[in-house]
Amino acid sequence: MTTENKATGPVPVPQQESDFYWEKAKAHELWLRKCVDCNKAYFYPRDFCPKCGNYNVTWIRASGRGTLYTFAIVERAPIPSFRDSVPFIVAMVDLEEGPRFPTNIVGVNAKPENLSIGMEVEVTFRDLNDEVTLPLFKPVSNEFPDHH
Repeated sequence: MTTENKATGPVPVPQQESDFYWEKAKAHELWLRKCVDCNKAYFYPRDFCPKCGNYNVTWIRASGRGTLYTFAIVERAPIPSFRDSVPFIVAMVDLEEGPRFPTNIVGVNAKPENLSIGMEVEVTFRDLNDEVTLPLFKPVSNEFPDHH
């Protein structure tokens, strides 16, 4: 669920199941839910395991590292408030802990030659406002510097 923020575009709206996740993101920490029964970490945060259906779940602090699974470069703003943000990179990152994480890639010029499937990435955070901080990912190597 998102709400429109004129300055930044859509802003996630924390839900009861994800309050802890958003609190930790505000502190620039990435946390995941993990099932105690089947030992699988997962994202998005919810009170039951999507793998086995059990409610015996806990929170774990993620390493913040992963690999780029796939990406797309957005050249045309999907909504008017993103006009000043294009081009930008949307991506799925496979976290070290197992879950596939939807995100944006930052820290590189949004050109296909600057990205490669399987490249190592690490979490960084963008404070959208006083309430919401987004975890984003950037390449671990400085092979492709940002040229904005």
